Amino acid sequence: MYEIFKDITFSGAHMLRGYHGKCESLHGHNWKVRAFMIAEQLDELGMVVDFKALKKAMKEICERLDHRMLNDVPPFDEVNPSAENIAKYFFDELAAKANDGRACVSQVSIWESDGSCASYRP
Repeated sequence: MYEIFKDITFSGAHMLRGYHGKCESLHGHNWKVRAFMIAEQLDELGMVVDFKALKKAMKEICERLDHRMLNDVPPFDEVNPSAENIAKYFFDELAAKANDGRACVSQVSIWESDGSCASYRP
C-alpha cells in the first residue's frame, strides 16, 4: 500500500455550543489540515495522486472555510464546529472530489494549534 499526505492551512473562527469554558466564546485558529491518500497501485506516472491535483481539491474546500465564522457555514450552522467534526467534514468533501477508484482518502487530521490535533478515518 502506498500513502501520501498533503498539508494546507486556513484561518477561521468558531464557538463551541454547549461547551462550558473559554471555547464557548468566539475565538479563532490558524487551522492546519493534513490529508492522507492511499493506493495499492500507482498510476502510470508512478504516483498515488499528483500533489498539485490534491492541493487544488483541498484548496477548494478551504476556500469555503477560510476567514469565515465556521458556525455560519453549513453543516456547522447545526453541527458543532469542533476539530473532530471539521476533520470529518473535510474528509467527506475531499473524498467526493479526490477518490477515483484507485486512490482514496484514508485519513484527515486537523490541528487547531501546534499541540492539539483531531483525526478522522472511516
